[in-house]
Amino acid sequence: MLAQDIGEMLVARGVVSSEEFEEAREAALRSGADPVRVLIRQKKVSESEVQTMYGTEFGLEVLSGIDDAELDFALVRQLPIGYLKDNHVLPIRGGEDRVRLVMADPARLDVVNDLEVLFVGQAIVPVLCGSRRILAAINKVYGEGEDQAEELFQDLEQEEEAGLLAELGEESGADLLDETSEAPIIKLVNHILTQAVKAGASDIHIEPFNRDFKVRFRLDGVLYNRLTLPRKLHSAVVSRLKILAKLNIAEKRLPQDGRIEIRIGDRQVDLRVSTIPTGFGERVVLRLLEKGMRLLGLDEIGLGPDLLAQMERLITLSHGIVLVTGPTGSGKTTTLYAALSRINSPDKNILTIEDPIEYQIDGIGQMQVNPKIDLTFARGLRAMVRQDPDVILVGEIRDLETAEIAIQAALTGHLVFSTLHTNDAASAVTRLIDMGIEPFLVSSSVKAIIAQRLVRRVCPVCRQKYVPEPDELAEIGIAGEHAPAGPVFRPKGCPACLETGYQGRSGIYEFMVMDERLKSLILKTSDANEIRKAAVAAGMVTLREDGVRNFLEGKTTMDEVLRVTQV
Repeated sequence: MLAQDIGEMLVARGVVSSEEFEEAREAALRSGADPVRVLIRQKKVSESEVQTMYGTEFGLEVLSGIDDAELDFALVRQLPIGYLKDNHVLPIRGGEDRVRLVMADPARLDVVNDLEVLFVGQAIVPVLCGSRRILAAINKVYGEGEDQAEELFQDLEQEEEAGLLAELGEESGADLLDETSEAPIIKLVNHILTQAVKAGASDIHIEPFNRDFKVRFRLDGVLYNRLTLPRKLHSAVVSRLKILAKLNIAEKRLPQDGRIEIRIGDRQVDLRVSTIPTGFGERVVLRLLEKGMRLLGLDEIGLGPDLLAQMERLITLSHGIVLVTGPTGSGKTTTLYAALSRINSPDKNILTIEDPIEYQIDGIGQMQVNPKIDLTFARGLRAMVRQDPDVILVGEIRDLETAEIAIQAALTGHLVFSTLHTNDAASAVTRLIDMGIEPFLVSSSVKAIIAQRLVRRVCPVCRQKYVPEPDELAEIGIAGEHAPAGPVFRPKGCPACLETGYQGRSGIYEFMVMDERLKSLILKTSDANEIRKAAVAAGMVTLREDGVRNFLEGKTTMDEVLRVTQV
């Protein structure tokens, strides 16, 4: 059907006026576009209205969305992703001897003819769906399509390393799914990055050994081997990553740091790249930070009812320091961002200094540490205090100078959030005093210290109920009379969790809130054991105890609690 005929139908049904259609037709003639698409862009008519009309007039099915179960990479692998995106079409499963062709515009008979040639002997059944939903489905099916790693390796085996180095390409921020390069090494690197994002990995490790090199993904805090490749390909893969990160590919003797910005479908991902020399070649670690990732709220990070109430009180204090402690990758920044998001409002001036800025938050001023120009935590914090802030977030207290400025800010009417790398809450006091902070300043400025870890959540698809033995319960600190009343689980492994038995992570916490007894004790001693005993006596729930709560609620497993809370 011609666009003119469709326009006349829109006019006849009173959807648009004849004058509006004429204006759209003239604009379309100038730009070479379709008059109906011009009307949709001008918001004179919605795409759903047009498609409903199409469906009624020609008896075509109109889809409100595309079910993941209908997506099939085998159907689309012969079609370039650019062709599908340009024409807003996607073939999906239609049953025996049928292929359903999802289209935004049923007038595209040329596309139907193309697919009839491609799918010989199968009926092409057009169905309608919105352009944005089609594009999202295209990105999804290409992102999930296992790029046939075996085929890539076969291509790579046919190439000499010298030839590979000539095909490393230039740096680019284009969509990796649109990558059309035939160079096997580029396809391999794109495959690794795409699969890491799809799996939800936080890090990619590329590690050379004597005869091969391994690619490992960190999923939910644990490293898993994903690929083992011939050693001869290692330097080409590293060089390709260095080009993307704008690093010096000729320098292989010194560590280097860089970053890569990539797009995979509709997902923007920032990769922090670190290389170090080893005996068998350069070792590369990439940290993945997804820009569009949704911030978690305080009620989503794993806090129990009592701890959530304590946190709500702490974040509304007018002044003082709240410290979050734990090792790298324990979720400290996520907890602090959740706290800032809860108190973020037009009547508060909230400023942060971070390294790096992991999430962008509207309404909050965020500063990035930059050692190259001597913008350190201490220097940035000193300037920040002159910006009339109500709340300050310091990414990490690393040295005495930063600690002193943070404490002075807390004592002069600011609420300061920061992190420290210590094993538990009590050890944070010892660490501050060891840095050189006077005990009376610690006791008067620090309002609470929160220690945390992340435990993996047991996969809800394949988890198995079981009855733990008494000695198992004793190992985790559960006495016989406190045996679990509800179901507890252990992991099994299934495709949904990539055979790990776990999906996602949740926080476990211990809150050491400063009371008069603890403040007095800190003035007398910096012994972490003494401080911890006093805090427990005052009612502090330890990390192990909070982990046990998660286990008894069926959220995680006994092994996981023991793994992250081992002394």
